[in-house]
Amino acid sequence: MLFTSARFIQTLTEKAITGQPATRDEAGRILAIAEQADIMLLLAHANLVRQHFHGDAIDLCAIVNAKSGRCSEDCAFCAQSAHFKTAVQEYPLLSTEKISAAAKNSLHNSTHRFSIVTSGRGVSAAEDFESICATVGQLAAMPAMAPCASLGILSGEQFARLKQAGLKRYHHNLETAESFYGSICTTHSFGQRAATVRAAREAGLEVCCGGILGLGETPTQRVELALALQELDVDSVPLNFLNPIAGTRLEHQPLLPPLEILKAIAMFRFVLPKKEIRVCGGRETNLRTLQPLMYLAGANGAMTGNYLTTAGRDPAADVREILDLGLAPHLPERK
Repeated sequence: MLFTSARFIQTLTEKAITGQPATRDEAGRILAIAEQADIMLLLAHANLVRQHFHGDAIDLCAIVNAKSGRCSEDCAFCAQSAHFKTAVQEYPLLSTEKISAAAKNSLHNSTHRFSIVTSGRGVSAAEDFESICATVGQLAAMPAMAPCASLGILSGEQFARLKQAGLKRYHHNLETAESFYGSICTTHSFGQRAATVRAAREAGLEVCCGGILGLGETPTQRVELALALQELDVDSVPLNFLNPIAGTRLEHQPLLPPLEILKAIAMFRFVLPKKEIRVCGGRETNLRTLQPLMYLAGANGAMTGNYLTTAGRDPAADVREILDLGLAPHLPERK
């Protein structure tokens, strides 16, 4: 069988394992691969790059929707935005006890990264922020736990406080390419999101930053997003795939084809060869029975359990799948 892209893919792989990222043109060419046989060859080589930098370890994370709904921002995909009428549950910040209980449960599921996620532009209420810092402190005291948070746009002082409390990693997605961002959100800018990422890094925190594919962006804009993440030098890249929510502006947006998703995962791996590539929301709906291939496409991490407003996958099923592939959930040494 003739593999029309074989030489190109081999060259990409040889570059990537020396730490050289794919260029803009090369990333675009990855997404343009059309033949099924070439796509499978691409995945096999992206898997080699993943294996080279991350071995057999798959990094699992989980989240808790710690404050839900009534968000002032107008992100077109979000069920929690106050600009849309959705069936999302609304509630104030959960107690430290409830968040800690959810974190302990994640440890039982081979998941050592656990993130406190709140809706809204940021955390403006002093009482809420103090409660979050106290909760982070409790999570940091748990053996093998790496506390994370996703709290919106924060100040440098707030990041310093979270770091002092024991926060390991801050999550703040760019969501999409800057050239497409205005079509998705108008209440804050792409620049503000990028500045938040930089501020978290300046405070000494690791950064988890990615986006959502399938919002209506072009393949060129997916490459643009990957290169923006490369420039920001983020630590972990969460890739989400739109799961359209009734009542949002994107409720009728079609799902991405599974092979298009797998090519995108591989593209991010070649553009960011050393970084964590983590597959998160929408994988069940979009990839369906092809979910195991996300690891073979270059992902070395996944979010397990439920998402913010939609049900996810049983963590036990994720762990079984990882083991069946000859891989293993990554767990750090106990503190």
